[in-house]
This record gives sequence, structure tokens and C-alpha cells, in this order.
Amino acid sequence: MHNDIEFLRRAIAVSRNARENGNHPFGAILVNASGEIVLEAENSVTTENDVTNHAETNLVRMASRSIPHDQLPHHTLYTSCEPCAMCAGAIYWAGIGRVVYGLAETGLLEITGSGHPDNPTLAHACRLVFADGGRPTEVSGPHVEDEAAAAHDGFWS
Repeated sequence: MHNDIEFLRRAIAVSRNARENGNHPFGAILVNASGEIVLEAENSVTTENDVTNHAETNLVRMASRSIPHDQLPHHTLYTSCEPCAMCAGAIYWAGIGRVVYGLAETGLLEITGSGHPDNPTLAHACRLVFADGGRPTEVSGPHVEDEAAAAHDGFWS
């Protein structure tokens, strides 16, 4: 668990970078079975003008191109916020074996409000998406929600 918190803090730092780069404050990292960070990805919805460019989907695209598919079940994706339904689907299809997240989707909804045009939140827990799959995806979270939420301070208002 101690390493999980350290890796989550790195994902949160990546989310702050995304914000500084003109995007929504979300970040994700991928860690291999040896405990090494192998990839990092920011949200790039705004700068790339693509609503599917969430941090997690960006990371999955990078992982799918650079890591053999049979190795991905041994990797952990750390993300600043709970993966949305779209991102959970991408993580599932990639075969990543474990997800650890900071801020829960419900916590994000409290920050953004239900009608924010830049974040039309789907109130659907990632665990529900993974539970409907044919292979297990371990999920741990929420953790350090206050730290993860801090990257969103003043962003959505």
C-alpha cells in the first residue's frame, strides 16, 4: 500500500502538469511488475481537441503500442481520479491487471457539478465495468482523495 500511495502521488503530479499544459487536471502512470514507472500520460482533451483523450485512454494507447499484450496483466495503472466508463473499458480491453485511483468519480462530480459542459460525468463506478468483463481486473481506491482533489481547485468554476 505504501508504494501505491507514492505512485498515486506521481499520477496526481501528472494531473497538475496536464492542467499547466492547458488541459483538464487528470493524470495516469503505468507501473510494471518490478515496480518501475514505464509510462506516464496526461489528459489532452483540450489541446488535441479530442474528447476521448483522457489520461487513462492516452496511457492505454501508449501501452498497447509499446508493451506486449501478454505482459499488461502484470502492470498496474495508477490514476489521479477513478476511471470513467470509457477509460475503464479501454483498460479492460488492453488487459491491464490492476487499477489504483485517487479521487472517486462521485467526489469529482461534487467538484464539477452535474451540469458542467467540460465534464459530463457518468456516475458509473469503474468496478461495475470491470465486473462485467470476462477476466479479472483488480481495483483499489479511492485513496488520498484530498490530494487528488487539490489539482482541481478552482479549475471547474
